[in-house]
Amino acid sequence: MNIKKTLKTILPLLLGGFLVWYSLSKISLETLGNYFKEANYGWILLGLFFGILSHLSRAYRWKFILEPLGFKPKFTNSVLAVLVGYLVNLALPRAGEISRATVMTQYEEIPFEKGFGTIVAERIADLIMMLSIIAITLFVQFDFIYELLTKNFDPTKMIIGSIILVIGFFIFTSFVKKAKSGFLLKIKTFITGLIEGVTSIFKMKNKWAFIFHTVFIWIMYVAMFWATIPAIKGLEVPFGGILIGFIAGGFSIAATNGGIGLYPIAVAGALALFNIPTEPATAFGWIMWTAQTAMIVVFGGLAFLLLPIYNKEK
Repeated sequence: MNIKKTLKTILPLLLGGFLVWYSLSKISLETLGNYFKEANYGWILLGLFFGILSHLSRAYRWKFILEPLGFKPKFTNSVLAVLVGYLVNLALPRAGEISRATVMTQYEEIPFEKGFGTIVAERIADLIMMLSIIAITLFVQFDFIYELLTKNFDPTKMIIGSIILVIGFFIFTSFVKKAKSGFLLKIKTFITGLIEGVTSIFKMKNKWAFIFHTVFIWIMYVAMFWATIPAIKGLEVPFGGILIGFIAGGFSIAATNGGIGLYPIAVAGALALFNIPTEPATAFGWIMWTAQTAMIVVFGGLAFLLLPIYNKEK
């Protein structure tokens, strides 16, 4: 188990290191350094401001989904837990959600399964928002995206692969439902706890407030991306390019530790579709990623330090 855990930590970092090398092979360090020196940091700070607003909104939104379960955590603890979660995700992808629920278990006495279930419910809401942004992008750039997909993917293979995945999912689900012992029973028990947290979204008294904050969070994400573009002198990106670049960057963050190495590649690749030169596109990707990561490291680190101080009685 120790070897397995070590590999889960080391392999993503090695992949990130390789991707950093690959990204920097597209632009010299000297050129990248010049872009950083000449960047308009007023725009970068505006982008970070939007990012901070999204984090605060996420922490505040959490209370609407915890209240139906009988929990009213302190807003400060919610904010600190969210920031810790983002920081942990930099080291271990998707471990941030676990650490976030753990923080609330320790300092607000919210059972882990229920707290984690509400986070899963939030992720479902976030997934819906991401799909909505993708839908808007498809509408805005339909002809462009359709031509791109038909050139690079075989529709028949995509359909067959989707069918296989759906069949496999239903087979696995049927085994879990019938489980009465062993590992599958543990999965079944854990899922039951998750369901209680997920269904809390339908029991909320303030559904519209939850929806408002969900939309606001994602508008701030896109605004952070948009606001950072003018930091690169002469960089002009159309609205469709902003959306596609944002989506590409979002998927890269989910794929690696905070998007290390992959984020600049994904964003530059997306912007290249709009005939934006590689150097400024790659530089923008690095500046955007560095700003986001620095914000998470600084505020996440402070959250780690402040949690035990703020909760001295615990």
